[in-house]
Amino acid sequence: MKSIKVEFTNTDGQSLAGKIELPVNQKPVAFAIFVHCFTCSKNLNTVRNISRGLNRNGIAVLRFDFTGLGDSEGDFSETNFSSNINDLLKAAEYLKRHYEAPRLIIGHSLGGTAVLRTAAQIDSVKAVATIGAPFDAPHIKNLLSHGIEEIEQKGEAEISIGGHPFRVKKQFIDDLEKYDSVEEIKQLNRALLVIHSPQDATVGIDNASKIYDAARHPKSFISLDGADHLVSKDEDSIYVGEVISSWAKRYVSKVQQKELMTQNQVSVRTWKRGFLNGNSNRKPSSVGR
Repeated sequence: MKSIKVEFTNTDGQSLAGKIELPVNQKPVAFAIFVHCFTCSKNLNTVRNISRGLNRNGIAVLRFDFTGLGDSEGDFSETNFSSNINDLLKAAEYLKRHYEAPRLIIGHSLGGTAVLRTAAQIDSVKAVATIGAPFDAPHIKNLLSHGIEEIEQKGEAEISIGGHPFRVKKQFIDDLEKYDSVEEIKQLNRALLVIHSPQDATVGIDNASKIYDAARHPKSFISLDGADHLVSKDEDSIYVGEVISSWAKRYVSKVQQKELMTQNQVSVRTWKRGFLNGNSNRKPSSVGR
C-alpha cells in the first residue's frame, strides 16, 4: 500500500486532511472514498483495515477528516450534517481533478447516511456501501439524548461521545430534521451494499432493514454477526474490506477493451506448425504445403 497525504478545502476555505492509499502492485481499477463515522477520524483502525482490504483488490481509497475533526481545520461545533455532505462533495471534486473520479463511496455509521444522501450528486459513482448506518439523520439524536434538553434550553451543550467531549449546537439538531431518507434512497440509482451487525447496540439492525426496503435493485445485505458498532475487532474490519471489494468489482471495474484487429493480421498454415498469427507485411519463413 502506498499512502499519500493530501489536503483540499471545504466550502469555507478551511483545509481538510486526507490520505490516498494506492494498490502496491497494480494500477487502480477504480477510486473510492471512505466516509468515517460521527466524531471519528480517517485514522480509526477500522477505516485503515477496510481501506487496505480494498487496496489488496486493486481499489484506491481516499479517506479524509470532516471539518473540525482529526487533522482538518475548523470548529466541530459549527458543523452539521449538511456541512458533512459538502465536505464529501469536495473530496469527490478533489479526486476527479487530481486523480480519477470516484466510482465507489463507503460510509460508516452517520457517514453511511451521508453517502446515501450524496451519491446521486456524484455522476461517476456506480456503487455505494454502508456499514452500521442509521436509516435517517435524526437517528443521531439518540446518541445525544443525554444533552438534548440542555441544547434546547441553552442553544448548545458539551456532550461526551466515545469518551471524548464535543460541543454540539442547536443548529446541528435542527439541520438533521431536513432530510427525507425514503425518497433519497429510492432515487439512489446505484448498486447498494448494506452491512450491519445484529448486535449493534448503537444503531439497531432495524435501520439496515429500512435502508434495504427503501432501495431499488441492485441491492445486497451482509449480516456482520458478532461485530460492534465501530467494527473494532481487526478480523471484522478486515472481513468488511474483503467483502466490499469483491462485491464492488462487478460495478466499478473498468471494461477491458478487446484487442484491436487490423486488416494486416492474417492466419497462415505453415509446415507442421498449424495456424499461426502473423503480419501480412512479413515474409513467411517457410512455404506452407
